[in-house]
Amino acid sequence: MEWAEQAEIERVEIEKARGGDSEAFRLLVERHSRALFRLGFRMTGNESDAEDVVQETFLKAYRQLGSFDGRAGFGTWLYRIAANCALDLVRARQRRGEQRFEGPAGAGVEAKAPLEAIASAEPAPDRLAMSGEVRERLAQAMNGLSAAERAAFVLRHFEGMCIEDVGRALGCQTGAAKHSVFRAVQKLRRALEPLVTIK
Repeated sequence: MEWAEQAEIERVEIEKARGGDSEAFRLLVERHSRALFRLGFRMTGNESDAEDVVQETFLKAYRQLGSFDGRAGFGTWLYRIAANCALDLVRARQRRGEQRFEGPAGAGVEAKAPLEAIASAEPAPDRLAMSGEVRERLAQAMNGLSAAERAAFVLRHFEGMCIEDVGRALGCQTGAAKHSVFRAVQKLRRALEPLVTIK
């Protein structure tokens, strides 16, 4: 199915959902929930929190469906809601002094840490030790990022968004988004420098 055809199908579903069609909204949820879960996991580092982000995102989207104006794509609109939900969760956790980033950045249900993805029937002990150390340092480094830095970094480097889209998703100017990504990269580079190179 071509992109234009998919966009038209989604536009019709959005209109039906605005009219109260729960089946149309369910189809929108099915289409976007996996990407939002991945974003939530990458920003929070925790599956349970990611599930909360997805639920909160769709609850807010349903309530605010009338305000969706179509200037940006529906997926971009959902990403902005999800990013803000995840930011709120991470900021609240930071205020309480909790650090729950458990997985490697970019890990998801289907993804593996970079060093684990290297094919080997039986990894050497030094590779296993290095992988564990990278994972531990990465989790610590991600916990050291501010919520805005983590969100900007995840959107830019794991979701592949351009800086302008990162800014739109986070509701900030392009320069502020670029600065948040830069600060995050600098902090992660310092934390991981002895082990890996981050560009």
